[in-house]
Amino acid sequence: MLTVPLSILDLASIGEGETLKDTFDGCVAVAQNAERLGYTRIWYAEHHNSETIASSSPAVLIAHVAAHTNKIRLGSGGVMLPNHSPLTIAEQFGTLATIHPGRIDLGLGRAPGTDQVTVNAMRRDVRAAEHFAEDVLELQAFLGEASRVPGVVAMPGKGTHVPLYILGSSLYGAQLAALLGLPFAFASHFAPQHLHTALRVYRERFTPSAVLDKPYAMAAMGVIAAETEASAFKQFERRRRGFVRHRLQRPGMPKLTDEEVDAFLRTPQAASIDEIFTYSAVGTPDRVVQLVKEFQEATQVDEVVTSHHAENTAMRIRSLELLAEAAGLSPHK
Repeated sequence: MLTVPLSILDLASIGEGETLKDTFDGCVAVAQNAERLGYTRIWYAEHHNSETIASSSPAVLIAHVAAHTNKIRLGSGGVMLPNHSPLTIAEQFGTLATIHPGRIDLGLGRAPGTDQVTVNAMRRDVRAAEHFAEDVLELQAFLGEASRVPGVVAMPGKGTHVPLYILGSSLYGAQLAALLGLPFAFASHFAPQHLHTALRVYRERFTPSAVLDKPYAMAAMGVIAAETEASAFKQFERRRRGFVRHRLQRPGMPKLTDEEVDAFLRTPQAASIDEIFTYSAVGTPDRVVQLVKEFQEATQVDEVVTSHHAENTAMRIRSLELLAEAAGLSPHK
């Protein structure tokens, strides 16, 4: 049994043979089941120019899922703030928080969530990330009582105090979250290298704020729980192949075959792929919950965010169910 909350990062994956509508219906089904099972929150990450991820508009997806659920918290994990003006994000999430009070989170990332060509297509300043800290403060003020921009008010947004979370895969996010006294979430499900250092820096440098009097740390890990070990690892191998395709495939190229992907996975370069999956829990429910427990004990995080990489919606929901039962989660009341 786990003693900390379990949450979900839903990548809104577009499965093989699925339409975008299938994917969004799957997000709703995952959220409804997560709510039934007792998970704390679900986040969606902003990605662009991806043929396998459908969460390019987190606020719109959150609105859709929130309309089909009742209690579970929903948010961004995260909005890539350099792609947007703070006012726009304040208005979007202020609208969500007004319609669904007490249920909306706003996780913020500094990366663009895409490649440089797509950044240019979004017509954003390539130097926008340099102003991330100032933009976070401006956004926080728009959601509070007093704007930092004279004569400009976020409406909706003002007074909603949507909770902010700083996301990171390096030390920068940890340092900023500590300085601002905000919760910090580390993306260890795909960037494990600096996890322990980032958590240490965050805790050592944390400054209490009006929203948080002590550090609140979260970290993510990949999960595939199945009735049998063979089934879980079969799904995991599909995940590894999918990640290789994501890394190597270029627009206009023929789709890489399983044989070509497996050939790459036998090369020394595959070590970089396997490193990405350092923090993964794959196997039967008892094994998965033990690995999640060991991860939490090693990191001492206050909340574990699980990303279920099963190959379709039904398998993702089954993975959620098996982990929830083994972890002793209690349904939302």
